Amino acid sequence: MLNVLFAGRPARWPEFELPLLEACRGAGLDVTISPEMPPEEVDYIVYAATGPVQDFTPYTRAKAVLNLWAGVEKVVGNPTLKIPLTRMVDEGLERGMVEWVTGHVLRHHLGMDRHIVNPDHIWHDHVPPLAPDRPVSILGLGTLGSACAASLVRLGFPVTGWSRSPKVLEGITCVSGPEGLDEALRTGEITVLLLPNTPATQNTINAETLARMPRGAVVINAGRGELIDDAALIAALDSGQLGHATLDVFREEPLPEEHPFWAHPRVTVTPHVAADTRPESASRVVAENIRRSEAGEELLYLVNRDAGY
Repeated sequence: MLNVLFAGRPARWPEFELPLLEACRGAGLDVTISPEMPPEEVDYIVYAATGPVQDFTPYTRAKAVLNLWAGVEKVVGNPTLKIPLTRMVDEGLERGMVEWVTGHVLRHHLGMDRHIVNPDHIWHDHVPPLAPDRPVSILGLGTLGSACAASLVRLGFPVTGWSRSPKVLEGITCVSGPEGLDEALRTGEITVLLLPNTPATQNTINAETLARMPRGAVVINAGRGELIDDAALIAALDSGQLGHATLDVFREEPLPEEHPFWAHPRVTVTPHVAADTRPESASRVVAENIRRSEAGEELLYLVNRDAGY
């Protein structure tokens, strides 16, 4: 019998209880899963940064921490965490991100806002270019970024993808390093941010990088709020250098009511809904990793502590 602690946000336990139990049973595991159990009896921790566990020291028997989120920046540097940490990569997260990013890229490409909100009844007869004539850049080619890039390529968009290390992906112009970042910024009329939050990626979008973008470009951020210098973004919107910013993630969440993003006419705020963790698909990933651990196999999506993701 294995003891699995659900250390996510307590309000989500009712959503996860049955899917986790069914997924573990389906993987042939004999488990007890609960949000409360003595730390010294815990074998695996299903974790979210918003949950109750911040000190891992008492969990002397635990073999791994299985993160429920794709991002691990709030736990990866925890000095009490001495056991393997995995991040969440699952079909639900991927599909949700692909749908959200593709939807907003199409929204900006087609200029849909001018028709959806048109209180003065203006006859906007501007015809947008076709997808092959609208270059899109994606900063971050991890699992989610690569899936979004592939979706946009299928629609005909020319996609340039920038990553920290060189990659080769079919149909995508893959670039890396400082020169690659410059190419992605210069060419993307729509730039999508899907980078993790690490010391190397913070403020990737700043006054200097915004100035390299085509005038009137659009920024879509579904990665992390820390990727953007907020003040520089607002200045670029005010000057017209940036045409619009659609933002799903922020340095402080929920976004404070007084934050200028709320009132800016060229900013769209969505409440961190681009890719949520769905209990059914996420539970299958958790169960598979517990099965792998018990079988002595390599864990899926193991976090590189040095890289931060």
